[in-house]
Amino acid sequence: MKSFFLIYLVAISLLTNFLFQDNELEKSMKRGKAIYADFCVTCHLTEGEGVKNAFPPLAKSDYLKKNREESIKGIKYGQKGELTVNGVQYNGLMPSMGLEDEEIADVMNYILNSWGNKSDKLVTPEEVSLITKK
Repeated sequence: MKSFFLIYLVAISLLTNFLFQDNELEKSMKRGKAIYADFCVTCHLTEGEGVKNAFPPLAKSDYLKKNREESIKGIKYGQKGELTVNGVQYNGLMPSMGLEDEEIADVMNYILNSWGNKSDKLVTPEEVSLITKK
């Protein structure tokens, strides 16, 4: 009986955590979509497709999957220099947008879960705050 009760508590805890994270992700993505429309859509376009050889795509981006911290850093501090996305090399400049840590987390959650991208881990303002320019 004790083991059944313990398994029951663990299952309820995992389910609650899963549902809470999905709800938080949904709220964050909604805020992130608005931020994307204000700051990112001009270069990366409405469906995250970017402009070949000018602005890298965010849709189905191998770079985002492999470089979470660098992607956050790029939004937080700006980015310049070479990077390769989906086999295409880009060498441009993305200025810092002056966003707060929560806004960066929200837009990252939106980007990481849109246009064929899927992330299992929620980006939090705390995670963003720990990323330094170096």
